[in-house]
Amino acid sequence: MMGKTFGLFPVVFAVATLAPLALFALAIWAGGLWAAAGLIYMTVLAAGLDRIAAFGTGQADAPEAAEFPAADLLLVALACGAVLLMPATVWALTGSELALPAKTALFFGTGLWLGQVANATAHELIHRGNRWLFRLGAAVYCLLLFGHHTSAHRLVHHRHAASLDDPNTARAGEGYYRFFLRAWVGSFAKGWAAETELRARGKAGMHPYLVYVMAALACLGMGFAIAGIWGLMAWAALALHAQAQLMLSDYVQHYGLMRARRADGRLEPVGIAHSWNAPQWFSSAYMLNAPRHSDHHAHPARPYPALRLPAPEAAPRLPWSLPLACMIALAPPLWRRAIAPRLAAWRKPA
Repeated sequence: MMGKTFGLFPVVFAVATLAPLALFALAIWAGGLWAAAGLIYMTVLAAGLDRIAAFGTGQADAPEAAEFPAADLLLVALACGAVLLMPATVWALTGSELALPAKTALFFGTGLWLGQVANATAHELIHRGNRWLFRLGAAVYCLLLFGHHTSAHRLVHHRHAASLDDPNTARAGEGYYRFFLRAWVGSFAKGWAAETELRARGKAGMHPYLVYVMAALACLGMGFAIAGIWGLMAWAALALHAQAQLMLSDYVQHYGLMRARRADGRLEPVGIAHSWNAPQWFSSAYMLNAPRHSDHHAHPARPYPALRLPAPEAAPRLPWSLPLACMIALAPPLWRRAIAPRLAAWRKPA
């Protein structure tokens, strides 16, 4: 029964995530308009398909304990694609004969794919119990020079989300650029502290931050091997572009939503009202249901095809798709004006 009811899910996720990867591969190989096509896919086409609401309706939520055998296979394919795409793009940007417009489109389009699709892939993988899948997710984050997110996301963000103890929860009124610096440094430091505490309690193995730093240096070294200092700079720029997409998602998905403190001084548990969600079908598909953020925090181990969208009266919903909300957040005054009335409705005392 599950195969008939939910069989379309893996196809939608696979097409939405792999199609732009194919376009960028063609751009690196043949140049021309392929790079522009990839960038258009990640921006204009995605926004247009999101508006065709009928495509995203008619599929029920997966039942509890539903299994998706192809879900992890797609994650592995996307992670391997990211591992190949990054150095290939660095070469195309620095060592190929692509024209400047094609290189520009390739840089921005690939950065969007790495930040929105590869990030979502790594995020899913680090929540898997299988150690090889977990390590693959960590490797993708290391590829983006963001290895510490592997630790900080699981050990800090999921524990302290929607509180002042979480660096990746944006405060009401805080602009994105200030948030980016505070959250980057804060998550690195708190993730380090959390991992160090685990080792003080007897957890075996090398401190993962040593791995993250060594992997980042190795990646930058690979960029240098590809094209010298320009290759190193291209790798760092692509990684920063991808990191900015990841941090924009964190900024938007928790903006201004804070947990109440109980009479005993403890925070209330994280609930579905502590994350912003977005219902648009296509961007949800190529971001592996990351816009269904409330359900992820409620069930961190739930695989992405099974994540559910809470009713609009139960959890906050963005009036835009997540990628469009992230674009608006790049202009802090515009973002604050646009989100303020919606945030106020969720901050009113019960």
